[in-house]
Amino acid sequence: MVTQGPFHGRHALVTGGTRGIGLAIARRLIAEGAPVTILGRNAVRAEQTAREIGAAGFAAADVTDRDGFIAAIREAEERHGGISILVNNAGQAESAPFLKTAPEQFSRMFSVNLESVVTACQAVLPGMVAAGSGRIVNVASTAGLKGYRYVSAYVAAKHAVVGLTRALALETAETGVTVNAVCPGFADTDLVRESVARIREKTGREEAEIIADMVRDNPQKRLIDPDEVADAVVWLAGEGARSVTGQALAVAGGEVM
Repeated sequence: MVTQGPFHGRHALVTGGTRGIGLAIARRLIAEGAPVTILGRNAVRAEQTAREIGAAGFAAADVTDRDGFIAAIREAEERHGGISILVNNAGQAESAPFLKTAPEQFSRMFSVNLESVVTACQAVLPGMVAAGSGRIVNVASTAGLKGYRYVSAYVAAKHAVVGLTRALALETAETGVTVNAVCPGFADTDLVRESVARIREKTGREEAEIIADMVRDNPQKRLIDPDEVADAVVWLAGEGARSVTGQALAVAGGEVM
């Protein structure tokens, strides 16, 4: 495990850190010297991932279980010190036409994508403010900056995350804490590949055609590499971005300008 670097001694917590974008972020923070706690729902997977990437530790919790989530954060702080960098990456997307989207689906999307961010921020902000420094980076989505068909609940939740980010940035502007969001487009993760496989099974379409349809609004016409998102997060968490707060940074090949 790296022990020196620009983030040496700055305890980072990455939710949803066992796969995809969250895993890429955790790896980059570790490479920069941060002791990282990765949080996931599955304890076995979280422990295994933490060991494989050289994380300082792991925590297991469902981010929609407020009490369990807070308990996991407190346990991580007891083991590795207060949270200096919080990356709210855990999220989920469900699709359905709006008129077929049940209230329960809206509740689920707001619970996992928005309320979990509220829980984590309320848990760690007092310590950051007391320390006079801290970085919160919320992994939102281009869905937090524009509309998409058939994912209205997800779009609404991610727009709320961006709004929350801006409000917290103003409230913490004089405390040494910054609050920002990164907004990836469709990224080359196992979740997206699994979605492509399901579409292919249902429709018989070729993988390349399905991906081309996904990225049709991306001027670069490609899936985003998770490491590109991780680069943005690491920059926002660094000292050089201390004047950057309340921003929603699109990592999407020019899809949102």
